Amino acid sequence: MIKSPSDVSGLQSQINSQELPSDLKEKTLGMISRLEKISASPNFFVEFEKTENYLDWICSFPWNKRTEDALDLKKTHDILEKNHYGLSEVKTRILEYLAVLKLQGGIGGREGLERKFSRAPILCLVGLVGTGKTTLAKSIAESMGRKFARIPFGGLGDLVFLRGQSRSLPDAEPGQIVKTLRAAQSKNPVILLDEIDRVEETARATVMGALVELLDPEQNSRFLDHFMDYPIDLSEVLFVATANNTRNISTAVLDRMELIQMPSYTDEEKITIAKNYLFPQTLSEFGLSLENVVIAEDVWPRIVRPLGFDAGIRTLERTIQGVLRKIARMMVEGKGQQFNLTIENIKEFLPTY
Repeated sequence: MIKSPSDVSGLQSQINSQELPSDLKEKTLGMISRLEKISASPNFFVEFEKTENYLDWICSFPWNKRTEDALDLKKTHDILEKNHYGLSEVKTRILEYLAVLKLQGGIGGREGLERKFSRAPILCLVGLVGTGKTTLAKSIAESMGRKFARIPFGGLGDLVFLRGQSRSLPDAEPGQIVKTLRAAQSKNPVILLDEIDRVEETARATVMGALVELLDPEQNSRFLDHFMDYPIDLSEVLFVATANNTRNISTAVLDRMELIQMPSYTDEEKITIAKNYLFPQTLSEFGLSLENVVIAEDVWPRIVRPLGFDAGIRTLERTIQGVLRKIARMMVEGKGQQFNLTIENIKEFLPTY
């Protein structure tokens, strides 16, 4: 569709109707004014498309939108207990951490208290796969009443993923930080920086440098995305990081985080998690009920350890899903409506890995 000067006026109206930082609004109006001057140029259509795309990102970005923090430590404790079994030391550390933030004025603290931190308030949950790092970060967001978003760092091999591309390049787009904030429609979400130790070796130095900027309160109020080309205030974002270990994380990044070690689950803890959390949850997801499936007490150790020791609960979750999928199929095929799993027949239901 051919663009015309009237379309340029539409862009100007769009900008004037938005609450943007004053210097950014001035900058964008200057871009629109330039479009008007080249309306007869062969390059007008290309420039219009670039400008229209940029303004769409500018206008949909949450410059002043935020959720209201309402942190109650009793509520946080209840949420952690509801979503996570065991992990008492980890839960205690999280409650202490949030209590300090509240007193500092960062989340529902004393009225009028300026929000200042002597260190970046960043938690880093360190532990093996399946030990509950991601779900803990979600629980922190839930307890604070904030939006939750996740940025994966596993296999990250180019800083462009975080910082975006210059608009002078074809098909340029913002980096993941800007995309995440726009998707959350909040300037103060909880953002999970997932698996920061699994960055590609070739990009580790530059990515760790960007992480220092993200996590440092002296720098993150003016984070520069190359596409937006305007400082983004990340000072109200609560970052939570995860890692399997700290070997591949730079010292400068580690210095800006508080490490919380995630313990491995014992067999007894896994049995409790399986019976009280995973099994009922999977039944509901698969359209089954407790009337359809009964599992004998002496069967649970076989379900918990089909392949030997596993620090997390990922394998356990897959095993329970595999058992219930077989039962679901048998029900649909008319082979019964109630199944009793015993030590004698459990092999028929366990998935083959």
